[in-house]
Amino acid sequence: MSTAAGATTLATRRSSRLVAWVRSWRAGLVPYDEVAEEVARDEEHLVADAPGAWTDVPLREGLTAFSKLTPDQIRLVLPAPGDPRGLPGPGDFTGAALLAGEAVIAGELGLIPEVRTHTSGSGMTFETVLWRVFPLPAETAPPVPITVSEAEGELNLMLAEATNTLARLDIAQWRPELAGALAAIRRPDSANELPPGFDPRSRRLFARANVLDHVLALADEVAPGGAVNGFEAQARDAALRPLAAACRGALVAACNAPLI
Repeated sequence: MSTAAGATTLATRRSSRLVAWVRSWRAGLVPYDEVAEEVARDEEHLVADAPGAWTDVPLREGLTAFSKLTPDQIRLVLPAPGDPRGLPGPGDFTGAALLAGEAVIAGELGLIPEVRTHTSGSGMTFETVLWRVFPLPAETAPPVPITVSEAEGELNLMLAEATNTLARLDIAQWRPELAGALAAIRRPDSANELPPGFDPRSRRLFARANVLDHVLALADEVAPGGAVNGFEAQARDAALRPLAAACRGALVAACNAPLI
């Protein structure tokens, strides 16, 4: 697989997978036994501080904390510094969510994934994902949701504006793998990433925003050899900031959309 192609097949945000599959399960559209496997895929996922548990438990066991929730009580949050949309007031959960850049709100619980790197006795490194559970205030009210239509329109507008700026800056020269990734935004092939229950428009929006999320992660990295000067970096950041916000809004809208 080429570097460009590989850039478009990175793992979806873990919180979006958890929200989508748990909501589908709580709607009765997928069996409980499939959820943990679909969320974790080839990673090991554990849950810390789960209600009633005294130690870290496997994700499959931790999911029982959601067993009495409705799909509408489970939602994705993708905050960023200066953009805390969807988070409750100040507190441990809000601070950790801003640091992680992603979180799940499930009734009176908040979950944030932490990736931990381990080294075996033979020197091999491997990762585990630890979902840390936080209690939330009972009075936490969900924000007014952005619709899929609104999120799609905002994403299209910001993408058009940013594309022109990035073309002038020749960002693909800094990060050659972006050329293939940028092209993939217009023909995403991951429309089936979401589980049963999501309508076609939500699936299309998720697929497009998911690829763009990877592109933005690549563009945010400093080019090898210092090829980006200070002015170019500032111009790049100014172009990407509103696009990143629109991308996060699109992922949230798609994953939190009403199920059919």
